[in-house]
Amino acid sequence: MSYLKNLLGENEEIVFVTRQHWLVLLGQILAKSVLALGLAILITLVWRIWLPQSQVVPLAYLLLLLPLLGLLQNVIIWTSQQYIVTDWRVIQISGVFSKEVTDSSLEKVNDVKLDQSFLGRLLDYGDLEILTASELGVNRFSHVGQPIRLKTAMLNAKDKLEHGQAESGPRSEVDVAGPIEQLDDLRGQGLLTEEEFQQQKAQVLARQL
Repeated sequence: MSYLKNLLGENEEIVFVTRQHWLVLLGQILAKSVLALGLAILITLVWRIWLPQSQVVPLAYLLLLLPLLGLLQNVIIWTSQQYIVTDWRVIQISGVFSKEVTDSSLEKVNDVKLDQSFLGRLLDYGDLEILTASELGVNRFSHVGQPIRLKTAMLNAKDKLEHGQAESGPRSEVDVAGPIEQLDDLRGQGLLTEEEFQQQKAQVLARQL
């Protein structure tokens, strides 16, 4: 999480975080477990049947460390891969020591396509395609956990960002001119001095920024 915080802007806030579904990791665990079991059976057969007197064959059990180390690597990689929605963008982080970070600005997100199988609906995983206006065009997230929440968080954050920009956008010249004209009328009626007019005019202009 500390690496993620270093990527955030000064006022950027995290909305939602997820990663690949646990089923992906489970498949890797099963594959490594079958490999370790098969290797253990093979070594045992060689030792007990063909080379029962050998003092070297038992050392072959050390080979079981290879699938176990591979399993540990799979767990670390699965843990380090994240999909993050902030109030500005969508971030994909992968890699353990060497990090790869892909950003998709919410302003450039045109559409989000969700592909979820029947099993995916039962276990809450799916594939997301983020269609953007960037050169890459499409960012695909495969076997993501909680894909509906990810999509909803993305669309809600995009909507808030667009509405926030609309509300905080620059005022029109009419909005600025109206109060200044009123102040000018008061000055013309002698109710405001020139100094008071300039002060209140500056205040009106400052409020419009």
